[in-house]
Amino acid sequence: MTGRRHFLAALASVLLATPLCGRGQPSPKAWHIAYLGAGVPPPDTAPPGALRQALHDLGYVEGRNVTYAARWADARSERLAGLAGELVAMKPDLIVTLGWKGAHALKEATSTIPIVFVGAGDPVRGGLIRSLARPGGNATGISDQSAELSAKRLEFLKDAVPTAGRIAVLWNADDMAMTLRYHEIEKAAVVLGVRVLPLGVREPEDFEQAFSEMTHERPDALLLVTDALTNLNRKRVLEFAAARGIPAMYEYAFLVRDGGLISYGPDFDDMYRRAAVYVDRILKGAAPGDLAVEQPTRYYLVVNLKTARSLGLTVPGALLLRADEVIQ
Repeated sequence: MTGRRHFLAALASVLLATPLCGRGQPSPKAWHIAYLGAGVPPPDTAPPGALRQALHDLGYVEGRNVTYAARWADARSERLAGLAGELVAMKPDLIVTLGWKGAHALKEATSTIPIVFVGAGDPVRGGLIRSLARPGGNATGISDQSAELSAKRLEFLKDAVPTAGRIAVLWNADDMAMTLRYHEIEKAAVVLGVRVLPLGVREPEDFEQAFSEMTHERPDALLLVTDALTNLNRKRVLEFAAARGIPAMYEYAFLVRDGGLISYGPDFDDMYRRAAVYVDRILKGAAPGDLAVEQPTRYYLVVNLKTARSLGLTVPGALLLRADEVIQ
């Protein structure tokens, strides 16, 4: 009997020391992450897959400890303020957004909910943060160096088309970040000794006017600055450039894979994966204003030789050797 009493006493002490599971115990917190997109939604209308996959790899599993909500503006910038308000009203733990206009709309809508932006142009000059090293406020994220990138893109375009003396620049003049980028292209043009034909657009209807100007006075080359509006109308730009035989520089590789001549810029999936790290750190207690804004870790030079041949261009071998991807 003594042994049995000792066994029961030992068992009771183990049970008392073991945390109870199941009924009455708090379940793990389910984080609520929102996403504001300026462009057209994907078929599933969810936040970008690269962002969700990266968060999954960090332990955020949909249906278990994270839920998502997304709003998309369909490249109609006037909708962003209302959509930002909708997301803020949901009281998510954090909001991710792509581009300056989405980040600006969210900054106007909330000063408390953390914001992680991706590709927001120059976030300091755009008024999103105080400095890259110490953003302050409730926003931080990943953004590129618009001045250096603008000069590099123009340089690569000039390398691909050495005879180009007059280059058209097509950008969304209703987007401050894109307008700042255009001004950097203007500065770089002076250094490279080329003239710029400014073609600012604000609505889809404005593209026809831009095409008319290039038809009336054909430029030697074209540089497209990419945001939600110009991306939504990218097929029109690609088709116009091909029909008029105008070599064009784009900011992202997918546009070259769709038929553009050359691109130089970061990869969106890379940036979303880095943004997921910011999300994780903030949800674990870091203050957005204390997290320095990062630059993309890599930029990709992509050249489409098929397009070059259709334009009658011979791309210099030195440029091809520098390319990360050459499309045959």
